[in-house]
Amino acid sequence: MDIFNILTLIGGLSLFLFGMNIMGQALERRAGGNLRQLLGKLTTNRAAGLLTGLGITAVIQSSSATTVMVVGFVNSGLMTLAQAINVIMGANIGTTVTAWILSLAGIDSGNIFVSLLKPSSFTPVLALIGIIFYMFCKNDRKKDTGMILLGFATLMFGMETMSGAVSGLRSVPWFQNLFIMFRNPILGVLAGAVLTAIIQSSSASVGILQALAVTGQVSYGAAIPIIMGQNIGTCLTAMISSVGANKNAKRAAMVHLSFNVIGTAVWLTVFCLIKEIWNLALLGEPASLFGIAVAHSVFNLLCTILMLPLSGFLEKLVNRLVPDAKQPESQSELDERLLATPPIALERCREVAADMAETAVSALKISLSCLQDDSPHLAASVREKEEKTDYYEDILGTYLVKLSEKQISSSDSAEAAKLLKMIGDFERISDHAVNISKSAEEMQEKELTFTEAAVSEMEVITSAVNEILDLSLKAFLSDDLETASMVEPLEQVIEQLKEQLRTRHILRLQQGACSIEAGFIWSDLLTNLERTSDHCSNIAGCVIDMAQHNMNLHESLRSVRNDSADFQRRFTAYAGKYSLERFVH
Repeated sequence: MDIFNILTLIGGLSLFLFGMNIMGQALERRAGGNLRQLLGKLTTNRAAGLLTGLGITAVIQSSSATTVMVVGFVNSGLMTLAQAINVIMGANIGTTVTAWILSLAGIDSGNIFVSLLKPSSFTPVLALIGIIFYMFCKNDRKKDTGMILLGFATLMFGMETMSGAVSGLRSVPWFQNLFIMFRNPILGVLAGAVLTAIIQSSSASVGILQALAVTGQVSYGAAIPIIMGQNIGTCLTAMISSVGANKNAKRAAMVHLSFNVIGTAVWLTVFCLIKEIWNLALLGEPASLFGIAVAHSVFNLLCTILMLPLSGFLEKLVNRLVPDAKQPESQSELDERLLATPPIALERCREVAADMAETAVSALKISLSCLQDDSPHLAASVREKEEKTDYYEDILGTYLVKLSEKQISSSDSAEAAKLLKMIGDFERISDHAVNISKSAEEMQEKELTFTEAAVSEMEVITSAVNEILDLSLKAFLSDDLETASMVEPLEQVIEQLKEQLRTRHILRLQQGACSIEAGFIWSDLLTNLERTSDHCSNIAGCVIDMAQHNMNLHESLRSVRNDSADFQRRFTAYAGKYSLERFVH
């Protein structure tokens, strides 16, 4: 093997790893919605968790990525440790899919139909289709499909390049001696663990082993311990990701390590006993690509069969290995580990944004209660919710910006932009809640009161604001276009109410029925209520934008107003519902 073979091997390995990476990322984007559905089915049921882990890993082609996600979920409180154990076990089975795909390169038959199953026969066609989809299609899903096909073609080309580069090693003495040495099971496990820890992918590590197997020097006796070691090496990624996480997240990473170490220890012992007692001839035969895929799957299935009934024991073990902290730990609402899987990270952002929206709306509604009930605990509750909303805006804004920098689909990018717009509006609603509660406190401190007519008028506009808050919250939480279209007519009615109430109050001032100090507070309240309705309008406008795949908010609001029949019908209904003449005498 000369320097040119070494360079070819390096190039093949680079293409192999690159192809696996871009194919996994494209699969992840393409299946984003399905990933969310899989996660939605997570239960404490062992089979459901196992199948979820298997399904996600089969889609994104990386047990390491799945386990890192699980660590993030546990750290965020989205998943319990018991659920995590089952998902991690499923991930170990799902990662075997790659070896089966790569084993197709070992097909050797004179039959033309069987030969067509060999990747070298069909990957050029896939590459052609992939480049057409990627270069000429505007649709993101088709572009991602093109990237999947290109990634697969690159992966298989890299695999074949590696196999070709090492094929000359079959007659090199030191290479033969190397794999004779790896027949020592302990050395084989260490070699597999170290290689996988370096490249941080058991799927890629198995692929490299399959490429080396074409030399005919890799026996089953050497390959099986290496495969066992690869399962331990892949744990490094999850262990690194758990640094800085809470105790339960560290336990999830430790589950991954314990599961693989115990499984390897048990089945390695069984393997050594079989080898010593029966001395099977099969163990001395050259391993094929197909045989390595079978060994990889069987080993992971055996580990799962062994450990699945012992999941309770595994949970107790990691609880002992990672004891509870003396001080209670807070959970992170948005874990950066989830950024490795953008569709899941975006789903988590939606959940946190929903909490923020409900907190902001609750703050505003409580502040309106302060106008009738001057209890100090209500004002304190408003301030607490406003601080919580500020915190949500900070973490969501930072997280969404980081998420937008990832390779995400245009629909996910638009969703992230929508959330960035909306969280600003919800934060401002909570600010107005504080302003209203301060006005209520000021009236109490200065012993000011409104006239009976003013109190009746305030009840009308606060009722309208309560309704617009409910409509905008429902539109946001449910992406309800029908509800969103009801917000703008009501916002226009509230704007008119504000002007009418301001005019009426000026008349009371002129008649001496109301004090100037109370008038200032009245004006502040109207301003905060009207601006609250403006922010509700912005939120509904964003929902309409997303439905119309348009991010021009002002254009959307104009189109709603210009839809004369629908807008006017609703405007008239709300104007009648909140007519001052109807309630104020």
